[in-house]
Amino acid sequence: MKQQTAVPQEAEAFSIKTIILPLLSIIVGMIMVILDSTVVNVAIPNLVQYFETDLKTIQWTVTGYTLALSAVIPLAGWLTDRFGAKRVFLFTIAMFTLGSVLCSIAQSPEQLIVFRVIQGLGGGMVAPIGMAMVFRLAPPERRGSIMGMLGIPMLLAPALGPVLSGWFIESVSWHWIFLINLPIGIAAFILCVRFLPDTDRGRTPSLDLIGMILAPIAFSMLAYGVSEGGTSWTSSTTLTGIIVGGVALILFIIVELRQQNPLLELRVFASSDFSRGIVLAWVAQVALFGSMILIPLYLQQIKGYTALETGLILLPQALASGISMPLGGRLFDKIGARPLAFVGLGIISGALFILSSITATTGLGLIITALLMMGFGMGLSMMPLNTHVLNAAPRKLVARVTPLTAAAQQVVVSFAVAGLTGFLTSRVTSHTTGTGKADIVNGMVSGFNDTFFLAACIALFGCLLSLILRKPKRKPEPELQTGEQPDPAMMMGH
Repeated sequence: MKQQTAVPQEAEAFSIKTIILPLLSIIVGMIMVILDSTVVNVAIPNLVQYFETDLKTIQWTVTGYTLALSAVIPLAGWLTDRFGAKRVFLFTIAMFTLGSVLCSIAQSPEQLIVFRVIQGLGGGMVAPIGMAMVFRLAPPERRGSIMGMLGIPMLLAPALGPVLSGWFIESVSWHWIFLINLPIGIAAFILCVRFLPDTDRGRTPSLDLIGMILAPIAFSMLAYGVSEGGTSWTSSTTLTGIIVGGVALILFIIVELRQQNPLLELRVFASSDFSRGIVLAWVAQVALFGSMILIPLYLQQIKGYTALETGLILLPQALASGISMPLGGRLFDKIGARPLAFVGLGIISGALFILSSITATTGLGLIITALLMMGFGMGLSMMPLNTHVLNAAPRKLVARVTPLTAAAQQVVVSFAVAGLTGFLTSRVTSHTTGTGKADIVNGMVSGFNDTFFLAACIALFGCLLSLILRKPKRKPEPELQTGEQPDPAMMMGH
């Protein structure tokens, strides 16, 4: 400490040099997972064609992946305490890499869905554990800037993922969007073995085994029911999914409320400010992430763009989000979440209403304008909403809220993808009146219009719902102990 006080510049330089290699190890592992979460959307039309199946089946490569993410995110803290952060991080990197290789050699859509679930089980813990390790490695006085370095790949990956995916599909084959993870995963594993320090294990709390069993059953069956509901809400498959999922969800809620160390801390919903904020965040995620899977489908199936051209067209949306995200963060400190959520969701709903009127002859300029609006609205609203949710949680529960919000986001995204793709399939079928090429195209265009209109209405509902947000009122509560501080890592979604 004396040397640090006497020569602060040398100490600062020494700190950065000390952690640069561990930081690089973590970034390589994290960027692999973040990239992979953005490449599949562009590939979906090719996967439908390659496996000679339908959209409702292939969308489970996304839904299954996100449900697997949601299943393991709450376990990240427990596993880290039980086995140590380095061991768990190495295991997750290895599992994600193995899942990627298996995906690249899948011979049927069912195999691909199973292998994507394996990917998700590995990838779900990479970002939370990786960011938590960086948080511990960085000196307190440099923590902000070091954590900010992690933001670079997290902003670049969503922008580069669709372009990289399009290039692989067009130049080689879809297999390479997964196979590319093999050399990256091996490099990340070697770097982590060599440079990541061993971390102390914490006190291991009891594991909520019943919650672990009930949660995946509830969420996967409900997502299945929602997906089938796009075709018919009275069919036996829809009712089976919703009834089994609903019963499992009720049992899960009862178990979690009675557990001393629950898998997900549901008691926080007693805070009305928290409940308002997280419900609004869910509405925004349904509109945003559900519609984002539709855009590559429209561009390739209706407009006839190649996978690479689709990736390049999607690039402005990611860049607009990256530009507006820090703006939203700065404005949040001054004006709070309500005006930002209102404006951001208003912009998103406007963009989706534009997309609901597109045709086979709509110009590219209008489509890119809508994508820019969606990206800007997303960056402006999502981070303030996440921060508002954390601020609204009771201080004694705030460390338990971050796994809840991160896992819930993945569940909501899986519901959005399943629901909107099911709705799209049913509307296309309803609007297609003949077997001629013109009839099929007109039916698909009308189906996309209806689905974008539904997403726009959901976003508009969120915009109006944002008016009930209020600045959380802090009640006098005891200060948090060090081990109870919220883990910023857990807020990272995929």
